[in-house]
Amino acid sequence: MGILNLTPDSFSDGGQFADKDAAIAHVREMVAHGADWIDVGAESTRPGSQRTSAQEQLRRLDPVLKDLRTAIPAVLSIDTTLSAVAQAALEAGFDVINDISAGREDPQVFRLAAQYKAPIILMHMQGTPATMQLAPHYQDVTREVRQFLAERAATAQDAGIARENILVDPGIGFGKTVEHNLQLLRDLPLIAANGYPLVVGASRKGFIGAITGEPREGGRAFGTAATVAWSVANGAAIVRVHDVGPMSQVVRMVQAIRGEVAQKACRSS
Repeated sequence: MGILNLTPDSFSDGGQFADKDAAIAHVREMVAHGADWIDVGAESTRPGSQRTSAQEQLRRLDPVLKDLRTAIPAVLSIDTTLSAVAQAALEAGFDVINDISAGREDPQVFRLAAQYKAPIILMHMQGTPATMQLAPHYQDVTREVRQFLAERAATAQDAGIARENILVDPGIGFGKTVEHNLQLLRDLPLIAANGYPLVVGASRKGFIGAITGEPREGGRAFGTAATVAWSVANGAAIVRVHDVGPMSQVVRMVQAIRGEVAQKACRSS
């Protein structure tokens, strides 16, 4: 899953793709480099960020919504917690809702997903983007995240969303310390055992910088690659990344080791 941020303030690439032509070109490049899925967002949810209204999200999305669906042969998801934004994207031909609040901020998102028979990604987050990194705490992070995702998935099904249309995301970096993130990555098989396709988004995040000593978000490709390889090997169905080309190679290599893709014949000279 490649990331398209139509925001001025996202933690890694804010402002780079606010222009329509730049956004479309970036998405075309991600698809050419191996992205099967593009996640489009118009609100930054970096630690400390303030919420963005539906009106402002729609203003940022408006130039590209219809053109993306026409131009891009990939799954398109809308990264939002608000039903008005999700509905505009679904009406423009988007396929999936990616809700970091797991339907808690705007319960109408569940009704909308059921109505459109659209898949939905439910993510775990402790607190809100503005507060989530102030003092994250858990008794047992894996147990609590796993239980939360199971409960939200059950609520989604009660709202009419088919079980096969539910994906879950442990929310790496959303209300977690470095150790919480590492523990969740270690325990991905336990989270995947809930039976829903697992989405993991660790790309360029702060815990990678804390471990590797790399302060620049754009310099965390190798640390990100490690999380991608680990996630795919331990149950992730989808990895959400900024650097699609190199991470696509990482995914293909892990799949090959696992015997999941056919290999091209090669000879050493």
